[in-house]
Amino acid sequence: MKNLKINDKVLVISGSHKGTEAKIVAIDRANGKAMLEGIGMVERHMKRTQYNPKGGKKTIHLGINLSNLKLVEASEYVKSAVKKLDLKNSRNAVKADKKAEKKAEKEAKKDAKKLKKGAK
Repeated sequence: MKNLKINDKVLVISGSHKGTEAKIVAIDRANGKAMLEGIGMVERHMKRTQYNPKGGKKTIHLGINLSNLKLVEASEYVKSAVKKLDLKNSRNAVKADKKAEKKAEKEAKKDAKKLKKGAK
């Protein structure tokens, strides 16, 4: 399901957690999995290594297939065209400032050359 996003509230419709509602914490679109808050948490035992000298346990999310989820309540995530326009305008403003600076530098160099020629 492509319409599921982070912070959406979903219902698990099949599997061992059938009937459970939870919030989406992360989505792995490549594998078609969603990580739900409090569901599918597993502890992995980590071997001692040079980088992790203590070893120990690590809690990770096992994803639930997106096809096993049903949207209950969508998050209040709205794309804002205004933000994009503001960003675009600010980029254009920065470009304009850089162009103005380059132009001013060129004029300053020309003026310096003219002064040198006039001094000779």
